[in-house]
Amino acid sequence: MNVGVIGLGLIGGSMARDLRAAGVASRVMGVDLSPTHAERALELGLVDVVMDLEEAAGTADVLLVCIPVNAIQSLLPRIMDLPGNAVVIDTGSTKSLICRSVREHPARERFVAAHPIAGTENSGPDAAISGLFAGKVNIICEPERSGKKAMEVARLVFDTLKMKTTFMDPDEHDKHVAYVSHLSHVSSFLLGQTVLDIEKDEKNIFTLAGSGFASTVRLAKSSPDMWAPIFEQNAGFLTRALEEYIAHLKRFHQCLVNRETAQMHEILSRANEIRRVLNGIELNQQKNNSQLTDIKTEHKL
Repeated sequence: MNVGVIGLGLIGGSMARDLRAAGVASRVMGVDLSPTHAERALELGLVDVVMDLEEAAGTADVLLVCIPVNAIQSLLPRIMDLPGNAVVIDTGSTKSLICRSVREHPARERFVAAHPIAGTENSGPDAAISGLFAGKVNIICEPERSGKKAMEVARLVFDTLKMKTTFMDPDEHDKHVAYVSHLSHVSSFLLGQTVLDIEKDEKNIFTLAGSGFASTVRLAKSSPDMWAPIFEQNAGFLTRALEEYIAHLKRFHQCLVNRETAQMHEILSRANEIRRVLNGIELNQQKNNSQLTDIKTEHKL
C-alpha cells in the first residue's frame, strides 16, 4: 500500500516507521512544509520520497494527516478536493471542529476522523520511535459517515500499529480529553513557568528538584506549535475544566492560609482515589501487552 504522511514529526514519523516495518506500507511518501524536517525524515529512512501535497494525494492509497489541529481543520477540505481516491485519516487530538470542516463534503466517505492517543514530549522526525502506539487506545469519531473501504483501511492501519480502537461522538471526545489530557498539559506548562519566574537562579532548580518535579513538568517540554492550537480548538471544554481545577486550587489555598490541616488531609485523601483509576489503567495496559506478546509468539510458531 502506498502511504502518504503529511507532517513528518513524532506521530507521522512513528506511524510511517511501524507501517513500513510491518510490510503494510510498500512505499512511504512524505509531505512537510519544513525542508529541514523533510530532509531529516529521508535521512532517517522514515519516508522513501518527499513530494508536494497534490502529487502525494494522487499517488497514495491512504493519506495520514499528522499536523497541528488548526492546520488539519483548514487544510482538510482542500485535501478532500484533490484528485485521487486515497483514504484520508487525521490524527488530531481535537475532533469537533475537524469533523465539522468536512461534514458536508461530497467525498466525506473517504475520510476517517481518528485520534491515536499516544505520544511523548518530543517533536520532529528525530522523535519518531518504533512501537509508540502498541497497546494504546485509538478513538474514531463519526464512523457512520466514513465509507466501508475507508473504515477497512483505517482498521488495517491501527490494527497494524497494535492499537485498541473505540468509537466516540466528537463533542464527547473533546470534553473528555479536556480533562484527562489537555488540562494536565496546561498544568505542566504553567507549573514550569511558575518555577522559572520564581527561581531566577537556575542552579536552585538543578539542586533541589527531584524526580517528582521532573515527572510533573515533563509535559512542559511539549511543542507549543502543537499544543497552542489544541487549547484554542478545545477552548470551550478546556475552560470548564480549568474553572473546576482553579476552584480546587483556591479551596486548597484557603485551607493552607487558615492552617486547616484536617481539611487539607481530607482533600489529599479524596485525591488519592485516583490511585484506583491509575491502577486500572496499568492493569489494562499489562493485559494489552500480554496479548501482544501472545500474538508475536503465535506468529513465530
